[in-house]
Amino acid sequence: MAGYKINRMSEDIRRELMDILRSMKDPRISDGMLSIVRIELSGDASCCKVYVSALEGLDAAKAAVKVLKSAQGFVRKELSTRLEMRKVPELRFLADDSIEHSADIEKILRQIGEESHGASGES
Repeated sequence: MAGYKINRMSEDIRRELMDILRSMKDPRISDGMLSIVRIELSGDASCCKVYVSALEGLDAAKAAVKVLKSAQGFVRKELSTRLEMRKVPELRFLADDSIEHSADIEKILRQIGEESHGASGES
């Protein structure tokens, strides 16, 4: 039962954090190109690791993490009002390059598909 509650809270936190990121007016956060990849909420819900990825790459994600760390108080306050939580977990923002990595994989697969399509068309 406890695992179900933690999973539900994780999804709620992720959903609200995405909405908060979209509503932030900071120009250092690229609009629409920043995504929360996953959230790891501790068993007692006191700590939450938030993995942030940017389409522009790892450097953009690291820059966004700096901004989010400086705005952590605002983000936690928004979370507490939106989710009506008495105790909001400590947020730890971490940069992740999974979006850039998946874009590279897609590009490689597309090239392989074009090569195999071109090879079969010549026969």
